[in-house]
Amino acid sequence: MAKKIQTPLTTKSIADLRMGDIVLLSGKILVARDAAHKRMVDAINDGTDIPFSLKNETIFYAGPAPTPPGFIIGSIGPTTSYRMDTYTSLLLESGVRGMIGKGKRSKEVLNAIEKYKAVYFGATGGTSVLLSNCVISVENVAYEDLGPEMVLRLEVKDLPLVVLADSYGGNLYDR
Repeated sequence: MAKKIQTPLTTKSIADLRMGDIVLLSGKILVARDAAHKRMVDAINDGTDIPFSLKNETIFYAGPAPTPPGFIIGSIGPTTSYRMDTYTSLLLESGVRGMIGKGKRSKEVLNAIEKYKAVYFGATGGTSVLLSNCVISVENVAYEDLGPEMVLRLEVKDLPLVVLADSYGGNLYDR
């Protein structure tokens, strides 16, 4: 049975999640990839404010395809998460609570997930058209000059995910 989870995520709302759990996530999440991650981390390191809060945020590592006429969003699927690993620990320290992507994470990121009581969800690659059906709304948030790598805010309903790494050090890839 899937666990229904609502954003914003908190340490309390993810406390019962364990690696391997199936989750249906609803609420608002951010979408950001490599270039946006670099910009966020550069701003944090420079002491500059970023144009949105990271507190209790969930970031989906994805890049949507162009939106067809009459649709809310184009197909959207997870990108390989390890590409964000150099940025992740600082973002978790800055308040990010959840991440959605695919693939293994570095030991440093897995340690940071446990330290900052976060969670890493996996979305199934190859199902981007189906995942786009879970999107209720899309809003441009920041870094529009990055084009398809700008930060978006999606509202999702019952986005199907699996817990790949939990806040207790569990890692499904080690299983």
